[in-house]
Amino acid sequence: GRFSAVEINNTYYRMPTSDLLAKWRDGTPDGFRFALKAPQQITHIKKLKNVSETTAAFCAAAGELGDKLGPLLFGLPPSLKRDTGLLADFLASIPKEARVAIEFRHESWFDESVYSVLRSHHAALCVAEADDLVTPMVATTGWGYLRLRRTRYTPNDLQRWANLVREQAWSEAMIFFKHEDEARGPEYAQALIALVRK
Repeated sequence: GRFSAVEINNTYYRMPTSDLLAKWRDGTPDGFRFALKAPQQITHIKKLKNVSETTAAFCAAAGELGDKLGPLLFGLPPSLKRDTGLLADFLASIPKEARVAIEFRHESWFDESVYSVLRSHHAALCVAEADDLVTPMVATTGWGYLRLRRTRYTPNDLQRWANLVREQAWSEAMIFFKHEDEARGPEYAQALIALVRK
């Protein structure tokens, strides 16, 4: 009721079923969208190698959401270092209509050769911020995907992110805060929305 999108993490642990996604689709208002995190089988176990069948199954299942399907997030493990050929082959296997964001957790990926591959496949670099790693603010497609996952954000931090988002030539930005026990994420999200819309 307060936000227009949610990032689903449990699809990382198990492939979503058509029945579950249809329930989510039918139980949310018009205009609401779901960003789905890709299964660990694709990103962490097989590390993008020989995953065309699993990826196709994930994309097909996600299609059950219809116009409520947002981006598909493929978060790579910290142990996976830059391999632009692997990335290009993986992205080439994804259906053209899918909107994809890639989150890198090893600094070797933050390179122009990687950004070029993302641009050529219309995939977004997931701009992520955690207590131990920050992704460069690089736009690789016409929309943005941000994961702001630090433990705490001050008003100045949120203003800085609002300014960065407004500076991009994006048609939209999907921005998600970390879910944690104290539930500050929704408060940060509401504050950031207000700042971006100023």
